[in-house]
This record gives sequence, structure tokens and C-alpha cells, in this order.
Amino acid sequence: MASRKNLLVDRTALAHKVRYALTHPQRVPRHLKRAGRDRWLAFKHRDHVSYYRAVMASDTRRNPEAAVGSPTHEEWLRLGELQFDYLRAHGLRPGHRMLDIGCGNLRAGWRFIEYLEPGHYYGIDISPDVLVAAKRTLATRGLQAKLPHLTLTQDLTLDFLPDAYFDVVHAHSVFSHSPIEIIDECLAHVGRVLAPGGFFDFTFDRTLGTEHQVLREDFYYRTETLTALGHRHGLRARFMDDWELLGHGQSKIRVTAGPARSSRAAAPAASGRTGELSP
Repeated sequence: MASRKNLLVDRTALAHKVRYALTHPQRVPRHLKRAGRDRWLAFKHRDHVSYYRAVMASDTRRNPEAAVGSPTHEEWLRLGELQFDYLRAHGLRPGHRMLDIGCGNLRAGWRFIEYLEPGHYYGIDISPDVLVAAKRTLATRGLQAKLPHLTLTQDLTLDFLPDAYFDVVHAHSVFSHSPIEIIDECLAHVGRVLAPGGFFDFTFDRTLGTEHQVLREDFYYRTETLTALGHRHGLRARFMDDWELLGHGQSKIRVTAGPARSSRAAAPAASGRTGELSP
């Protein structure tokens, strides 16, 4: 079933906030708590990476699975399986070398590690707290012999990784929490680490209207903005429209190395699918 999402709403607009509060009053206290934390952490951490690292530290202390966007263990398992099944159906093979950007606590990563040959999974994240949780997931699943790499990073220049090495690069729910400068940084460098014939899949929060962000945690982009960034860095970009049919709230783009093409890469129209997301 396709996900229901409002692709036109500006969540920063006062009218939307009032309407949302009236429609979902039970969510207002949580939003106010988030807003308070945002102001405090923004005061302490001026750059986005440091800010979001603090957000992850706060969330991971309470619940590592909720920190990566899964309110229950069942949902954590379901979303991990969704990512794994989709990628396997769209080109992932056991012999591939995979770079998982924003690997979190291995919600999908443990499935990739189990599926890939030993040493072929490389997960990176900006949060040391969530990487500790990832190691616990690894041990719980008994995957130590698969020898995955789990590495802390400060940015997405990928400068510590070798050229033309990874067949698959994956970033789930990373760009949905990233300002455009960080996305641009990643797209500027990911082509260097992609092996010939390799691809980079990433999800993002899609809008057909005004691009905006909420509490420095949720960023909404037009598809053409992100495909144009890929083209600028010599990457071909393709909107993966079948991903939205699976019921996930985000959208997906695949980029591959090679001369940028001017062929149409726009996302499909809203098709009447509307619904409120988080304020």
C-alpha cells in the first residue's frame, strides 16, 4: 500500500501548526518537548553534525531502537526487513562490498551483514552512542564472524575510504535529517568510492511545495533539487517510484557514477495521496 503523505504542506506555516495541534492534541506535549530540546542543543552546538550527534545521544540513552525511528521492536524489525528486501530485489548481491551511511544500531545492517560475504559490510555513523548499540546488535545476532566494519565519522567527505571500492552505498533516513550542504558534500565525494557499475541509494523527505525544515531534525526537499545536485557532481540520478508503494514515509533516489544526463528525473505527481506527517 502506498504511503499517505502530504507533499504540498509547509510544516513551518502557522496555519499548518494550528491545524495539526487541533487535529492531534495528544502530540503537542511531545512536540513542545522536542522544541525545547532543539533550542538548548542549538545553543550548545552551532554546527549541524555536533547538534545531531547530541540529538542521537539523547535519543539513544532512552531507547536505541526509537533513536533510529522505530517506536517498537516489531517496527524496528519490519523497517529493517523492508530496507533489506528492497535492496536485494534491486541489485544487492552477497559478493558486493557495501557502505552503509548512517548505519545506526544496525536496524537493517544486521541483515546486510548476515547476507554479505565476511568483511564486505562497512557501516559509518556520526553518533558514538548509536555505534555502541550497533555492536550490541551484532553480538546479539551472533554475527561476529562476518567481520563488519563499524566506524565513527565527523563528515561525509568519505576521505578515509578507498577509490572505486563499494558496489553499493546506502543511506536510509540520513538526508531526511540533513541540511543541503551535507547532502551536497556526500554527493560530491560518493562517486569516488563507487566501484564501476556501483550505485548509491538514499531516502529523503519529499515535498512538491516549499522546501523547509522542522526543528533542525526533519528536512523536506523537492526531488529535482537532489537530482540536480547529483548531476552537478557527475552522477546520474533516478527517482525510485516503486519504493513509495511499500508504505514508507520517505522517498528514494538512486545515483550512479557516469556522465550526468538531462533526461527527466522528476518524481511522480502526488496522485491524490495526502496525509499529515509530524509537525
